[in-house]
Amino acid sequence: MTRPPYPYPFLASKPDYIGRVTLLGAPLDATGSFRPGAAEGPAGIRWASENLETYSPVLDRDLEELDFGDLGDLELSGESISGALAQIEQATRSILDAGAIPCVLGGEHTIALAVARAVFARHPNALILHFDAHADLRESYAGNTLCHASWAYHVGTAYGFDRLVQLGIRSGLREEFEIGRRRSGYFSMGLDIPDIVRNDLATHPVYLTLDIDVLDPACAPGTGTPEAGGMTYHELIACLYSLADLRVVALDINEVAPPLDPTAATSAVACKLVRELVLMFGSR
Repeated sequence: MTRPPYPYPFLASKPDYIGRVTLLGAPLDATGSFRPGAAEGPAGIRWASENLETYSPVLDRDLEELDFGDLGDLELSGESISGALAQIEQATRSILDAGAIPCVLGGEHTIALAVARAVFARHPNALILHFDAHADLRESYAGNTLCHASWAYHVGTAYGFDRLVQLGIRSGLREEFEIGRRRSGYFSMGLDIPDIVRNDLATHPVYLTLDIDVLDPACAPGTGTPEAGGMTYHELIACLYSLADLRVVALDINEVAPPLDPTAATSAVACKLVRELVLMFGSR
């Protein structure tokens, strides 16, 4: 499918502007282990937003009424993985330092390690709310220490595994499930959040990171490592709506790979998730 160029901005956002919520594209696709294409995620999400309304009837809020910016994409081609992560971390820090909420569009999920570093530098008591099909708790994968399958392990090692609340996890090594069940703050194959965990999230700054493959491939086929048995859009968005009172200080949506989905359904789903999350957490 041929798509017209649509680099930025996202629907109703101001280009090259730091607003209350600020988009940042991180088109990293350096360690994908199955199917490439995540580098086109930010552009695909922005392109699909052309078909989206600014108004959310569920939230009764409108992007037109929000202080909403889009800084475009970082130039990550040719960078080493450590160099790319350093760029993403610095750009995220700049948004946080301006008092804004960064919404980072990936790119592979390794970007979450950089965003987490920026978040913990500013909010040392933050928790990470992680939606994913995969545990991402390997120490390394396919010869890569820093990769999409290991970012959560390295966050846990650096800041404490108890900072991780992991939902939708249905794939990983036995060792990853042992780490998640034994050491993560909470680890579930579903989207259920016990009251004690919910209360903990409500008393901390939260970084919400969402891998689009938490959804079943029937809902989001355009991703590098699809995993059967996932959530529907309605199940996921109902869970997200239930978290609207949290103090989310940063968020991302990653692993959208437009070349793998000729229908563009995955980009459409992702851009609607962006709209709802931006309106939920940026309208305060």
